[in-house]
Amino acid sequence: MNYKWNYKSPSPDDVLVAEELSKSMGVNRIVALMLVERGIKTEDEAKAYFRPQLHGLHDPFLMKDMDVAVDRLNSAMGMREKIMIYGDYDVDGCTAVALVYRFLTQYYSEVECYIPDRYDEGYGVSRKGVDYAAEKGVSLIIVLDCGIKAVEEIEYARERGIDFIICDHHVPDEVLPPAVAILNAKRVDNTYPYLDLSGCGVGFKLMQAFAISNGIPFNTLIPLLDLCAVSIASDIVPIMGENRIMAFHGLRQLNNNPSTGLKAVIESCGLQGRDLNMNDIIFKIGPRINASGRIQNGKESVDLLVEHDYNKALTMAERIDKYNEERKELDKKMTEEACQYVEQMPDVEDKSAIVVYNADWHKGVIGIVASRLTETFFRPAVVLTLDDDNMVTGSARSVGTFDVYSAIQACGDLLDNFGGHTYAAGLSLRVENVKAFAERFEQVVKDTIEPEMTRPNIDIDVQISFKDITPKFESDLKRMRPFGPDNPKPMFMTEHVYDYGTSKVVGRDQEHIKLELVDNKSSNVMNGIAFGQSSQARYIKTKRAFDIVYSIEENQRKKGEIQLLIADIRTSGDVH
Repeated sequence: MNYKWNYKSPSPDDVLVAEELSKSMGVNRIVALMLVERGIKTEDEAKAYFRPQLHGLHDPFLMKDMDVAVDRLNSAMGMREKIMIYGDYDVDGCTAVALVYRFLTQYYSEVECYIPDRYDEGYGVSRKGVDYAAEKGVSLIIVLDCGIKAVEEIEYARERGIDFIICDHHVPDEVLPPAVAILNAKRVDNTYPYLDLSGCGVGFKLMQAFAISNGIPFNTLIPLLDLCAVSIASDIVPIMGENRIMAFHGLRQLNNNPSTGLKAVIESCGLQGRDLNMNDIIFKIGPRINASGRIQNGKESVDLLVEHDYNKALTMAERIDKYNEERKELDKKMTEEACQYVEQMPDVEDKSAIVVYNADWHKGVIGIVASRLTETFFRPAVVLTLDDDNMVTGSARSVGTFDVYSAIQACGDLLDNFGGHTYAAGLSLRVENVKAFAERFEQVVKDTIEPEMTRPNIDIDVQISFKDITPKFESDLKRMRPFGPDNPKPMFMTEHVYDYGTSKVVGRDQEHIKLELVDNKSSNVMNGIAFGQSSQARYIKTKRAFDIVYSIEENQRKKGEIQLLIADIRTSGDVH
């Protein structure tokens, strides 16, 4: 791919600060420089970054309405009211429901879970869900990862004698629902110091506050952090601040003592025995939890995540694995069709955005297809289909740092409903508005997107040579994990490298290159893999110099051995 390489040499001041940090922390100088470039400049900041501590979590009662939420929850339990834990059907919603349910049921039995059906009820709080709760005698609903826009539905629930506690992290509208308590750091009257919790993270804070109010030791919450790590990775929220603490300790829990349900998912993925990282969640664990909500009903994933019997959990995980295989087939077919639509559009090269509509597409996969389109065409994409109520429903995905939610919001008068955040959004509209929406969305994006956002970029952390890749460097680099938004996996540039003579094209379709490389500053021979870049093989075999951008990974097939995961290759001296 023709990436633009973004590299800025460090300033003399940053180099000096990094040298001091390297000495005081005993950390590799290149790693110290990357910390400084990420805003970590003091010894205390570096210690907090390398060794996130659970006591660094904020007081949950700093969140607006937390005291009200806890009082209402305690009152419900004291009065033996029936409580429903209600959540979205994606990974974040399912893990949030499982977390709150697992914790509360240790102390109270009148609790049940509810996940709306994607196809029958749609996103968020539904009247059908409220009616079901009323039939069951529920008088308090804790809704997680949705609800912030459910003004009419929560008013309807209130008329039926049901109170709501909302735990959400999506952007609210000006009018908030008439809930007893609304826990959302994105409220305009927010009082909480951290804005980027996942939906599951907000649920964890509610349980943390509940524990404090009832004198329950904090360590009883630690086993739930594996669910937080899964939600943080899958929902692509920043991995700094409070999320970094929860992700760090959640990954430790996931590796050392995962809950029964997650242990079964890990086995169904073939990941047992490995040191699991955020990528394993994003590409293996998360999609399987998501699959039941996409193909059947997300409640199956919640049932799995709260199961205590391992054999039962494994049976559930295997069933969800089959849903995931079905999801992959749908994903492949729909992506191919969507790409054909785009390629046949008149003047497609001049378009700033992509909007595609097919009434027959599977509603559960349109978000994935939108992501595929942004990866292929590097423009904001909206994928639309028709649901059972003769309404068009869609998913939008962004590129670069473009705020796709604001672009959708600018089309709000054409929509019946929408919600989301900077990088992803959902929407619904009437069939007759599809054409007008596509035209408006295209114009809004054209007027607001920066040209550099529509070209794939690689942000390079630091330029190094192979002699810099020492055991100490590798060890300190691992301490920067977990990686994700705001703490991306470091990308390195090495110029003037050469084929050692053994590089070869590999893969079923001969699409990848397996490399052995040297540079002109050391005798180190580095192994690397360049996925999908076989077109570069002929040049590489000429023994002429080229430059590479790469991350450093542990080879999963050879424990302890590292390899370069090469993102892009260019001829030395060439500038993109």
